[in-house]
Amino acid sequence: MAPAVVASILPLCVCLLLVPGIGEADKLLVVPVDGSHWLSMRLVVEKLIQRGHELVVIVPEVSWQLGQSLNCTVKTYATSHTLEDLNREFKVFANTQWKVKESGLFGFVMGSSKSVFELIFSHGRNIFKDKNLVEYIKQSSFDAVLTDSFDMIGLIVAKYFSLPSVVFTKGVLCHYLEEATQSPYPLSYVPRAFGVFSDAMTFEERVWNHFIHLQERLLGPYFFKSALEIATEVLQEPVTLYDLFSHTSVWLLRTDFVLDYPKPVMPNMVYVGGINCHQRKPLSKEFEAYVNASGEHGIVVFSLGSMVSEIPEKKAMAIADALGRIPQTVLWRYTGSRPSNLAKNTILVKWLPQNDLLGHPKTRAFITHSGSHGIYEGICNGVPMVMLPLFGDQMDNAKRMETRGAGITLNVLEMTSDDLANALKKVINDKSYKENIMRLSSLHKDRPVEPLDLAVFWVEFVMRHKGAPHLRPAAHDLTWYQYHSLDVIGFLLAIVLVVAFVTFKCCAFACGKCFGKRGRVKKAHKSKTH
Repeated sequence: MAPAVVASILPLCVCLLLVPGIGEADKLLVVPVDGSHWLSMRLVVEKLIQRGHELVVIVPEVSWQLGQSLNCTVKTYATSHTLEDLNREFKVFANTQWKVKESGLFGFVMGSSKSVFELIFSHGRNIFKDKNLVEYIKQSSFDAVLTDSFDMIGLIVAKYFSLPSVVFTKGVLCHYLEEATQSPYPLSYVPRAFGVFSDAMTFEERVWNHFIHLQERLLGPYFFKSALEIATEVLQEPVTLYDLFSHTSVWLLRTDFVLDYPKPVMPNMVYVGGINCHQRKPLSKEFEAYVNASGEHGIVVFSLGSMVSEIPEKKAMAIADALGRIPQTVLWRYTGSRPSNLAKNTILVKWLPQNDLLGHPKTRAFITHSGSHGIYEGICNGVPMVMLPLFGDQMDNAKRMETRGAGITLNVLEMTSDDLANALKKVINDKSYKENIMRLSSLHKDRPVEPLDLAVFWVEFVMRHKGAPHLRPAAHDLTWYQYHSLDVIGFLLAIVLVVAFVTFKCCAFACGKCFGKRGRVKKAHKSKTH
């Protein structure tokens, strides 16, 4: 009887062990960045909560999206600014992109973005002013920190409390990701951010690529100056950006080699591009009606992301004019004043289910600002794009898609109604764009593990093992001349020179002995004849 009972219970025990959350739960501290960065990190947070882990998310009292409707503990801290301040500064920054060309790394760092970034960086100081929050974190015995490296706050928190960290990001401004991971980045074929180059660069582009890298070295410390001052103040010791970045256990990077160009990577760099392309949901009755009413021509989805939904009136009218020249129904996420020349085929909405609409078989094209979330939703659903990049990495994203023949890029400052209308007609009617984006979609989806599951695995891995020191290369312990083997080259060169010198001296000595003796013999012979 007993063996039969054991045999019947054993499968149940195995199943219980496999159920998420039944095993040992770990404690994770989450320090996110506001805005679009939070959209995909939230998916990882929610998945970890479902798997039974105890998560605490610390967010500022003033934010756009952080901490909303999370089924976990959320701790807030006071800020030195209001939501109105944040909205005002970001609006100035966003509106400037439609008026002035703040191109390149210099324009991004020194331009209109400075004020809004200063507000975001100030959060690091505000966290540590909250003594109750600091004490709570200290007493909670967290296993790891999940953070976004953009504002450096999570990295400061991780170093202050000596916790292993997992960074979830698209990339790091300037050269700090490669420096932190000790990953090689040959400038001959790895284009730097803001260069808007492909990996097949001309000689002139390679020269500019080196110049951009020099800019990174000069402007990087300036961009992170406030964050570094806060880190030094909090940690009460001089720290460098390398000190903060290099102790990250695992980097979860929201890209892959369908979007990005091939380049060397290190084992703690995990690519989770397309993590935001979760399973599509059925359209609501409202949007289903819009799609069905479009007839055989289908629809075009137009969205400039979660952060930008208003456009200067003159530019909005030019866009509205262009949209009216195509037969497709256009669903445009727009909260500004309704353009007076808006055509009947264009429907303005304050929000739209972007991924769900892009996945509909009647979607013909996608007008996007080329943010990484939108780009990946376009790739996943196989929709050709017309790209209107505004700031940040959007120009580089657009260049990558255009290089692969999956879309057309337009300059928002220079484009006319004709330009936009012609670009839309081309990506819709030229079958090569659809074929190319479908090929990219097929490559992107052909993977052994879904990006969300992969991200969750590595967060749990770091929590279980209290970091990932076995993935940290010994290059971190080398000086710059050791890393480039200059000491070895110098040593071998010295040996070659010594051997060459000794060989020369030996040959000279031998020649001297040989020819010197022969000369003396000749002299003796001559003296005898006389």
